[in-house]
Amino acid sequence: MTLAEIYDAIPHREPFLLIDEVVERTENRIVCRKKFHGTEYFFAGHYPHYPIVPGVLLCEAAMQAGAVLLSHHVPQQAGAVLPVAAKMNDVRFKRMVRPGETIELDVELTDRVANAFFLKAKVTCQNELAVRLECTCMITPLPTE
Repeated sequence: MTLAEIYDAIPHREPFLLIDEVVERTENRIVCRKKFHGTEYFFAGHYPHYPIVPGVLLCEAAMQAGAVLLSHHVPQQAGAVLPVAAKMNDVRFKRMVRPGETIELDVELTDRVANAFFLKAKVTCQNELAVRLECTCMITPLPTE
């Protein structure tokens, strides 16, 4: 998928878009990548003398990858729906991610109940597990104005 196709799939934009490319996608699984260059705003304070990617942003990146996957199950309807996080379970941080490193996001859709989608994700860096988690994403209609 191109960046334009990612823009069409999810509402996230810079500086909070945490996906650079989609490298593989099936009906129930997606693999994405994101490179952290070191110029991202959060490195200035997390931590100034030993910058690392905040763990919550690694989780967010995995959920954004999941949202791209879900966009094929629930079309965006011209921006009329919004993917939102509803729950995270069993989050395990295993490795720090530093400036200059690239993460791979591997997300699998495990179940669906109405507009609730259950996902299992793992984030790797240099073939090492950085984070694993389970999450639930809801597809919510945007209010009309």
